[in-house]
Amino acid sequence: MRKNNFLVLATLLLFACNSNKENNKTAAQLDEYLTAQSTHYRFNGNVLVAEYGKIVFQKSYGYANFDTNRMLNDSSVFELASVSKQFTATAILLLKDKGKLKLTDSLRQYFPELPYSGISIYHMLTHTSGLPDYEEAMNEKWDHGKIAFNKDMIAFLAKEKLPVLFTPGSKWLYSNTAYAILASIAEKVSGQSYSDFMAQNIFQPLHMSHTRIYNTRRSLKDTIANYAFGFVYNDSLKKNLMPDSVTELKFVIYLDGIQGDGVVNSTTADLLKWDRSVKNHTLLSEATQKEMLKEQAMVDTAKKSHYGFGVFMEKTDLGYVISHSGGWPGYTTFLARNVDKDQTFIVLSNNSSPSPAITTALQHILNGKPVVMPYQHKEINMDSLTLQPFVGKYKATNEIRLERSGNKLFWVSPNGQKIELKPESATKFYFSGGYDRQIEFELDTNKKITKLWLINYGIKTAFQKI
Repeated sequence: MRKNNFLVLATLLLFACNSNKENNKTAAQLDEYLTAQSTHYRFNGNVLVAEYGKIVFQKSYGYANFDTNRMLNDSSVFELASVSKQFTATAILLLKDKGKLKLTDSLRQYFPELPYSGISIYHMLTHTSGLPDYEEAMNEKWDHGKIAFNKDMIAFLAKEKLPVLFTPGSKWLYSNTAYAILASIAEKVSGQSYSDFMAQNIFQPLHMSHTRIYNTRRSLKDTIANYAFGFVYNDSLKKNLMPDSVTELKFVIYLDGIQGDGVVNSTTADLLKWDRSVKNHTLLSEATQKEMLKEQAMVDTAKKSHYGFGVFMEKTDLGYVISHSGGWPGYTTFLARNVDKDQTFIVLSNNSSPSPAITTALQHILNGKPVVMPYQHKEINMDSLTLQPFVGKYKATNEIRLERSGNKLFWVSPNGQKIELKPESATKFYFSGGYDRQIEFELDTNKKITKLWLINYGIKTAFQKI
């Protein structure tokens, strides 16, 4: 009996040892990829990767404030931008579970001054409302010397009487307006400010101690000690700037008071707590949580992606993924969970690095799939005669074409956008503009091009020549 126990113990120890080695190897690959992104493509931000709720990788890269050279750390607080929408959706669903509202309630039940009939809370949660875009309209007609709050935005829409973009429920179109109004509905129903309601009903119960509603840095001069300030890179000056100083980004000032479509601020560790609460329906009833994560509206028929309440869902090669991205000048964020494998990915950038694309690479690394590591490119010379064979159309899920102009080759997207491709070898080019994107051509035995591989932040996709 003792011999058998010894063998069992030895087997368990060997398994644990091998498992630790594999985890260490994976963590090293994740760090290699992110370090290279930081070195070659200016990635700046915080990253957390977890399996079954346990952290397998967590690290900070770069600065919390480029002006003072203060470094990021694990507790740095980031603006989440549209990752916030799932929190606003949960606020509404909590009120539904308490019997305070129904998803079939109409918008005008709460704001009769708005000229939008036939729009329900459900329509707003699923981006099927057809509400006009307040950002675009206020950029054109709002006094940019005044900071707008939710009440101002609603009064603006009531005054301007902007038409709906489509019949409610007839199609899907992402709407920041809808989620800002949902936050105001939560305030009306609860009798609390959006900030207080979120703190008392979501952040505090989940012990998200570093999370809060925060959009008052400009309007109320409020501060957070360990804040990751968002910066944008200026190519001509070769430096990072606060968006407040960039003329075309001044909306970050006059739209500073709007809540609900963004402005949840948090850390990677707190977002893992949030992710666990969604998985385990800690706050919501099980039935309501399932409705939140249900495929409520079709987003993209080609990708077969859907939207629930505040979250996207899509079947990928690696499993079924629930996610949401966020973008605001200086910030790009991404929170995703592979439901099939219970893997959580959190990438928060405060210099607008492409968090969704980087997250895709992290998913591949964690699952043992090949990823092309970022590296330093060096341009070589090619004449027009050498470039000509690459010209043509190529197709994957979408169709693109390559064009030549003199001694330059261009990638032309379906929307007509052109990006110069710079040669680095006889069969490989990289995208200009500081993106981690390359293309590599595949030739047959007669040295004729059969396909190209698009390498997007390390992930390869084949395009057949047509």
